[in-house]
Amino acid sequence: MRQSLIYIGLIFLFLFSCHPKNVTTLENHFLPKTYVAYHIDEPIQIDGEQESIWHQAPWSETFIDIEGIKKPHYETQVKMLWNQNALYILAKLKEPHLWATLKQRDTVIFYNNDFEVFIDPDGDTHNYMELELNAFNTVWDLFLNKPYLNKNKVDNQWNIKGLQSAVSYQGTLNDPSDIDQSWQLEMALPWKDLMRGNDGDTIPENQYWRINFSRVNWEFDLKNNRYYRKKDSTGAFLPEYNWVWSPQGVINMHLPEYWGFVYFSDTPSKQRFEPPQDTALILWMYAQFREAATREKEQLPEIKMPKAKFFGETIQIEKIIENDTLYWTTFNPHNQSTYQIRYDGKLRVKKGGVSN
Repeated sequence: MRQSLIYIGLIFLFLFSCHPKNVTTLENHFLPKTYVAYHIDEPIQIDGEQESIWHQAPWSETFIDIEGIKKPHYETQVKMLWNQNALYILAKLKEPHLWATLKQRDTVIFYNNDFEVFIDPDGDTHNYMELELNAFNTVWDLFLNKPYLNKNKVDNQWNIKGLQSAVSYQGTLNDPSDIDQSWQLEMALPWKDLMRGNDGDTIPENQYWRINFSRVNWEFDLKNNRYYRKKDSTGAFLPEYNWVWSPQGVINMHLPEYWGFVYFSDTPSKQRFEPPQDTALILWMYAQFREAATREKEQLPEIKMPKAKFFGETIQIEKIIENDTLYWTTFNPHNQSTYQIRYDGKLRVKKGGVSN
C-alpha cells in the first residue's frame, strides 16, 4: 500500500550493461528470484511450528533490502510446499524484540512489524492478491486490480476465506525485559480461495506463478513498558525497513514485474527453475513504460522510443493504437511473439497473432 514517486526506468538501466552505440544490452545477470515448491500428498497442520514434513522444502535465499543494495539487520527466509488443496508457506523472521499492537482484521497491518505475501497468478501485473500478517497473527488480505501507479482500485472487503495461519515465538511477545530470537509464521492458502486473478481456476502443477514476499520492520520506542513505532524530533514516524525475497530495485512492492517465480513441481527431482527467456525483455519494456509515465506526470518531454539488444537481436518499442487502445509493443524475434503493455500497464503476449 506504500507509494513512492520514483524514476524506475533510470534506475533499471543500471541493472544492464550498455552497448557501445548506446543501445542497452539485455543480459540475464539481473532477474527475479526463483523457487521450486514441491508437491506433497498429505495436508500440513497449521500451528506455526516446523513439522518434519517441512524438511522436504529448502529455505529460500535470505531476504535482501527492497532496493537490492543494503543488507537487512535481521534474517528472513521462507519455504513453500503444495498439494491439491492448498499452497503452504512457512516464514522465519529473526527479531530481538517481538511486538505487535493491531488485533482487528483488515487494518493497516504494516503499521506493525509484519510479513507480506504478494501473488499474481498469470503474471500480467494486474488482478493480484496481497496478504499481511503481524506477530498477533492479525490478517489483512486485499485484492488489487492493478498497481497504484496505474490508478488502481483496491478491494479491501475481499478475503481468503479458507486461509489458515498461525504464529509461534522463539521468545516472548510484547515483553521488553528480554531478548527474543525470532517469530515463525505458517499458513495454508486454499487454491479454491485464490480463484480471483487465477484465470481458469487452475492448480499450477508444473507451472509458475509470480510471487514475492516482504517484511516490514520498524524502529521502536518504549513508553510505560510498551512498544511504539519510533518518531523523530519533529514527531514524524521514522521510515520503515523493507526486506524482501526478490528485490524490487526501488521502495515499492507494487511493481509486479519484479516479483519472483515460484514453480510448482510435482517431483522432487527438479532442483532449479530458470526464469523464462523473455523475462529481461519484459522488465526492459516496463522500465521504459513506467519512466514515460513518470515523465508525463512531471510534464517533461517524451523520450525517443528506445532500442535494445536481446540475445544478439535488435528490438524496439513502438506505440500503437489497436481497437482504439494504446499499447507499447515489442516483437521478440526469438519466439516470434508480440509483447504489449496496455496504456494502464497490463501485459499481454500474442503468440503467432493470438493473445494469451
